Amino acid sequence: MILPLLKGLAVTLKYFFSRPFAIQYPDEKIEMTDRWRGIHYFERREDGSTQCVACGLCEAVCPSECIYVEAEEYKTGRRFPRVYEIDGTRCIFCGYCEEVCPVNAIRMGKNYEYVKHERSDFIFNNNFLIEQKKLNPSILDDRE
Repeated sequence: MILPLLKGLAVTLKYFFSRPFAIQYPDEKIEMTDRWRGIHYFERREDGSTQCVACGLCEAVCPSECIYVEAEEYKTGRRFPRVYEIDGTRCIFCGYCEEVCPVNAIRMGKNYEYVKHERSDFIFNNNFLIEQKKLNPSILDDRE
């Protein structure tokens, strides 16, 4: 009866005198792993437009059905998304949209700090996805 108590106190004292492993969040941030999937972003072309060709594969493969795409064409015949929306409240951040994209336009970033008070702020549209590129460094993978 006393032996388990002493073992428990030994464990407590061992951790009591060791260095804490908690971080002070706003001041210190942890580095996300390579496999982390955060807020989506669009890769851009040299002219600043999105690489997306509005093929609709991401919309078809999404298990939570949170992606909506409307395609349009330039006079040159190249397609682009007139409307591209991701409902961030429904998204499960599975990464299927990133995997299925034939031109590597949609990516999952490393940003995890996105807090808003209104649900409507979690509808990620074209402009939001292009702006998120600024928060994410260029990520090279074996698909490029």
